[in-house]
Parts: sequence; C-alpha cells; structure tokens
Amino acid sequence: LSPVCLGSLRRAASINAEYMGISNNCLIGAINDENGEANKIKNVLDGSYGAVPDTARQYKSKAIPWIVVGDENYGEGSSREHAALEPRFLGGRAVVVKSFARIHETNLKKQGMLPLTFAEPADYDSLQTGDKVSIRGLKSFEPNKPLFMVVSSADGSVKEIKLNHTFNSEQIDWFKSGSSLNRMREMNA
Repeated sequence: LSPVCLGSLRRAASINAEYMGISNNCLIGAINDENGEANKIKNVLDGSYGAVPDTARQYKSKAIPWIVVGDENYGEGSSREHAALEPRFLGGRAVVVKSFARIHETNLKKQGMLPLTFAEPADYDSLQTGDKVSIRGLKSFEPNKPLFMVVSSADGSVKEIKLNHTFNSEQIDWFKSGSSLNRMREMNA
C-alpha cells in the first residue's frame, strides 16, 4: 500500500452536513498543520489548495490512494460511522494517529480502512503534507504484529516509522475483503 499523505491534521473529525448520497463533508473541520486552516489542503498532483473532499475525489479518479495523519483522540465528536464510511468511499486507505476516540477505530475497521497508531507518538511531528508513504507488513498482517510506514519526503530523505494496530483475526479478514460487509457476503456466497 503506497498512498500519498493527505495532510497532517491536528483536529480531524467529520462535521455532519446535509446528506447528499455520500455527503461532501469528509474532514472539512480538520485543521491542516501546513497552513492552519480548516478544509484547505495541498493537492500533490498540481500544488493547488482545495477542499478535502474535492482533493480526495481527484486522487480517487486517478487511482491514487491516500491516508490521513491525525493527532490525539481522532474521531471525537464525529458521526463516527459516517466519518469512517466517507474516507473509504473517497479512496482513503489508512488513518494513522496518536490515538482514537472510543468506538471510531472499530468503525474504520468495519469499512476496510487501516486504523493505525504511532508506536512512538513523536513520529507524528516528523511527517509533512505531501510525503509519500508505503505501509509495509500487510502481506504478513496478523494480530499483535506491528506494521511499518516508509516515508519518502520531498527533500529525498526516507524514514521508517513503526505503527501499532489492534486488529484481531476476524478484523484482518474484513480488511482483506474490503469491509466487514464484503466479508459477510463472501462467507455467505
């Protein structure tokens, strides 16, 4: 898995808005570390700044997976099921944070996302918007075994960051199937 880092977000939570199929509010209340603004992130394809949902749709249209990097208590105050569904719908693959809000981590797992935490929370501060990352260890993904994020920065530097997860065997099957519903369909086919 080699996604683009969508941005380092200090307060990452989806804000409820009027339902429009899959609504257009993915991470619009998150404050971008790079510019201190809500819902304004850099598009690594062309360098422009735009709304999170619009940028995510552009990445999805070009089959470029992306991740969210967040701070503490990610998912707090959000409509948690929707906050897990929308990033997945828009092509997100992982959420890497210092910590998760109570139930949000499981909701991300159910949607086929990778909710991961920094083994060393200080590694959060070493990431920059636009870093290219690869999540390593998914071929041998199993409970209690860490994953690693290889980060390639614009300056040419490369670093490896250890990531923890709380997946059990059943939840790993959800991830491999794309979501818990996909796994249920496979089991009942």
